[in-house]
Amino acid sequence: MTAADTRCSPLTAAHLDAVIALDQRLTNQTRKGFFTRRMADTQADDGATLALVALSGETPVGYLMARILDGEFGDVHAAAVIDAIGIDPAYRSQGLARTLMTELETRARALGVTEIRSEADWSEMDLIRFFAAQGFDLAPHQVVERDVDALVPGPEETDPPATESVTVRSMVEADLPLIVSTDQRITGRDRTAYYRRKLAEMMGGSGVRLSLVAEIDGDFAGFVMARVDYGDFGRLETTAVIDTIGVTPLFAWRGIGRALLGQLMRNLSSLRVDRAGTRLDWNEIALRAFLIHLGFTPRPRLSFTRQMG
Repeated sequence: MTAADTRCSPLTAAHLDAVIALDQRLTNQTRKGFFTRRMADTQADDGATLALVALSGETPVGYLMARILDGEFGDVHAAAVIDAIGIDPAYRSQGLARTLMTELETRARALGVTEIRSEADWSEMDLIRFFAAQGFDLAPHQVVERDVDALVPGPEETDPPATESVTVRSMVEADLPLIVSTDQRITGRDRTAYYRRKLAEMMGGSGVRLSLVAEIDGDFAGFVMARVDYGDFGRLETTAVIDTIGVTPLFAWRGIGRALLGQLMRNLSSLRVDRAGTRLDWNEIALRAFLIHLGFTPRPRLSFTRQMG
């Protein structure tokens, strides 16, 4: 069959096993957990995950997965982030990937999205050429990561001054007002809706989001949020993505960030997560210096972006 005989459709449970098998043929690895979670997300999060399948008859011959990010990494505008795409070799060079991209744009635009993003290892030349052909540009972002086990800091990095005591605990719903006010002091924006959504994810018990709060002598001092995923962007390792961190300006330069990340890494290590990382804008010099001090290094990955007209 040709691309003219295919159609795009939302991924359903009926297609899931065939998509997993197709992905395994394409990548030589099994990502059943990744696709199963994405399938569940499409049914649970009111459009925040888009999962599309290209069908020849009723047989999946291509797929595209994207998450809608709206506020992560301090972003101002919503973006659709493609973290899985694949086409059956027998159907390549027929414009099927472009058809999936067009369908993604249509659905993302209806959700208020203005940008599409993705990542690729710099050795994935076919994928890089595909993004170039689709009108993507290099994004001014850098991905930095570290092994979780090696990131657990020693006492010299986490101990606060002897005159005060830093406590790190799990985030609770009652923290929302202080999180919002801390973030507003840092960014100048009221992002209540974003943090309410993130807390709802955490309280939903999905088991893939870790959120912590730091206190000094009982006073709110900062917070960190991370998402644990396996298989996005074709990665083999289980990876925690730190998408939000903030320190109350009153407690800046008092070891709050180090204490938060130190406890986060301990928690991740106990969950057998392999790596932790985040995405930086090129001009976030202070944050980059802080993370480098903790041993984060750039990943050999390229970030891509395309504005939607």
